[in-house]
Amino acid sequence: MKAEELRKLTNEELQEKLKELKKKLMNLRFQNAVGSLGRNSEIRETKRDIARILTILRERELQEAKAGGQ
Repeated sequence: MKAEELRKLTNEELQEKLKELKKKLMNLRFQNAVGSLGRNSEIRETKRDIARILTILRERELQEAKAGGQ
C-alpha cells in the first residue's frame, strides 16, 4: 500500500486499517511459527504498512498541534 493512497483516508479510516493490519501481522507471525507461511516477505510488507500509517497519523497530529498553537 502506498503512502499516497493512505493520505487520502481520514484518521478514523486509518485507525481501522491499522487494527486490521495488526491482526494480519499477528496471524502471519503465527503462520510463520507453525511453518505454513507462504511468503516470508509478507510480514515485512505488513510491518512497513503499519509504519506508514503511524507516520501519517503522527504527521497529522503535529500539524494540528502546530495550527492550534498559533
